[in-house]
Parts: sequence; structure tokens; C-alpha cells
Amino acid sequence: MSEITIEMMRASLYSAVVADALDAAGRTLQSPRMPWLQVAGAGVLVGRCRTTLWVDMAHEDPTPYDLELKAVDACQPDDVFIVAAAGSLRSAAWGELLSTAARAQGCVGAIVDGGARDSAKLGAMNFPVFARGMSVYDSKNRQRVVDIDIPVEIEGVLFSPGDLVFADTDGVVVVPQAVEEEVIQSAWKKAHDENKVRDALAGGMSATEAFRVYGVL
Repeated sequence: MSEITIEMMRASLYSAVVADALDAAGRTLQSPRMPWLQVAGAGVLVGRCRTTLWVDMAHEDPTPYDLELKAVDACQPDDVFIVAAAGSLRSAAWGELLSTAARAQGCVGAIVDGGARDSAKLGAMNFPVFARGMSVYDSKNRQRVVDIDIPVEIEGVLFSPGDLVFADTDGVVVVPQAVEEEVIQSAWKKAHDENKVRDALAGGMSATEAFRVYGVL
């Protein structure tokens, strides 16, 4: 078939079916095994990773926001901002103002392995944010970005700049660029086959027969 665009992925794919396609491609560890809090947004977040690496700190920082603002300003359409903060809730690494600035550059959401805040305002913006948890604290003198646009790890899963990432209420899944075409084609077929199976099951076909016919479960 013709190219499957990100807009088409948002309409038809979701984290679980992409994880199944990754399994079939031999990539069995592409989803951080942790509960994600969907702070804001609905449906499926799909885009390409814009990565940042964060550390905790306990001293006064003369340039507290330099690299995070550089990363936000560098966002491109369909980017998803990735905050790799090792799960730290020392502060909120993400909130309303960063969301507003990132969205203005075309960013479509954020995945925060750390704290977020301004949940009511983010909800009103309908800007999708998935986070480890919440914090009232500003990041100044508590956390900072130490590198941007580099591979980062979240719970042992590698997120590289430009990788496709999917997030919804089931979890977060990242698709390495090396297998992207194979995985997306496979996920697309499985998602549409599942629609046929659902109709067949609803029409009275047994689960055993449906699996024999369609090979999908």
C-alpha cells in the first residue's frame, strides 16, 4: 500500500497493536514497564521523539533553563517531547508554559519520565502529556537538562531522536527507525484484521474458528 502517514496512524493504530507488531519483528522490549499517568489529552499520541536528558541537582544554577528551552525551540511538527529524568519527582519538568511553547513549534505532546504540573491548564489545552507523576515544584535549582537530541533510556527502553512513539491509556511504545517500515505495515494490517475478527465474533463465529481463519487474537 501507499505510505502510512502519521495522521493515518493516529486514526487507526494504538499502543497494543504496535507492541504486537514489534514482538513479531523480534523487538520484545519497546515499552517501559511502568504505570503512566495521562495528565492531559485523549486518544492516541503519535509522533517522533525529541529527546532530553535530565538530572537532579541541589545547588544554585546560573543558567537553569538553557538546554530545555533550546530543545523546545527546536521542536518540529509531529515531535513528541521526551523527558528522560529517571522517574524523578524532585520537581515538575513539564507544565503549561513549556507545552504552549512546544505546541507553537508543532510539537504534539510530551512523555515525561518524571514530574509534570498544571494538569487543569494542560487539560484545557488538550495537549497530551504522559508522566510518571505530579509535582508542584519548579525545576529551577532542582533539575536541569544536561543533553538534548541524544538516545535516552526510560526503564531500560531506548528512545532515539526521530523514533516513532505511541502513547495511550495502555502505555507507551517506541518504534526504532531500523524496523519502522516493517512494524508499521504489520501493525496496520493487524489493526484492520482485528476489525474483521471483531465483526465475526459479534456475528457468532467461535474464537477458535476466528483465529483459524484470520490468525489474529
